[in-house]
Amino acid sequence: MKALTGLLLLVFGHGVSSVLHSMQYFYTGSSGLSTFPEFVAVGMVDGVQFEYYDSNTQRTVLKQDWMERYTIRDDPDYLERNTGIYLGTQQWFKADIGTLKKRFNQTGGIHLYQRMYGCEWDDEDDSTDGYEQFGYDGEDFISLDLKTLTWVAAVPQAVIITLIWNEDEANLQYQKNYYTKECVGGLKTLLSYGKSTLQRTERPRVSLLQRSPSSPVVCHATGFYPDRVVVFWRRDGQELHEQVDPGEVLPNHDGTFQVSVDLNLTAVPQEDWGRYECVVQLRGIEDISTPLDPALIRTNWEDQSGLTIPIIIGFVVLLLTAAAAVVGVLLYKKRNGSDSSSENTEGQNPAPEARPLTTVQS
Repeated sequence: MKALTGLLLLVFGHGVSSVLHSMQYFYTGSSGLSTFPEFVAVGMVDGVQFEYYDSNTQRTVLKQDWMERYTIRDDPDYLERNTGIYLGTQQWFKADIGTLKKRFNQTGGIHLYQRMYGCEWDDEDDSTDGYEQFGYDGEDFISLDLKTLTWVAAVPQAVIITLIWNEDEANLQYQKNYYTKECVGGLKTLLSYGKSTLQRTERPRVSLLQRSPSSPVVCHATGFYPDRVVVFWRRDGQELHEQVDPGEVLPNHDGTFQVSVDLNLTAVPQEDWGRYECVVQLRGIEDISTPLDPALIRTNWEDQSGLTIPIIIGFVVLLLTAAAAVVGVLLYKKRNGSDSSSENTEGQNPAPEARPLTTVQS
């Protein structure tokens, strides 16, 4: 796993014809943090949070109107059932942290135990994928290789656990069925219910920004949805791979996204600027090309608020969202990650069965 900021996806290069949809769950168990719940669970579809649970409230909270419609129409027992599942998971997460502290010869201090799992579906070629990973104190611990259907240890302390889990053929087959069928079916159901929100397209607004005469020129695209965007600089019609510094996709306060790509023009005379243009590609709209014209550049020394405020807001929202949703997940390493239902799953559950580490003697 690599940093979970990768939940905010940016793909550089050409081609945005297909969309890779995803449903993900993040569990975080903690010890030694008095101001934060011992257990937090977050469910997300296409990067949008749709449910939340923590050990303080001990109840599942739906975060989207379309989830309310789903539970009313198709699954009235959803909240009660999932709250029961989270309550059980909360207990074995607490026990697992105790087991892990013994295995790592730890006593006090702050410790985080995390689980990330989910599935992906490509709406163009209908291909799917699934994954499940555990981490402890910001490092990989155990992951499921769905292709070989085996658990893989990332550290010596996990080896004995994977040996035991890999002997349980029934559970391995259950994992395969969940990620290839049940999870993907649930993802398609939620995409159907949340279509007006999750599958909408909002056109980006593109600006050229520059902090000072010697600073890079920034191509700043904002207000777009979904977050799968392609932004790049061209010179004489050819995409540039040098002189450019791509940034991360950041959330805006209204649920849309923004991203910036810097162009270093230190060695380029201004008379050659006309050879450059910024291109933004988003599925469902024509490419947006903005020429590098000095008259179009908003400069920091002329309009400071125009440059800094959108970027500052994006960072603030990103930090608040990350803190509220997954807390210690930023310590983790990321994986290498109509209003009625048309494909209903029977009793959609948030999680496949996972065996507590306490099944293995320390």
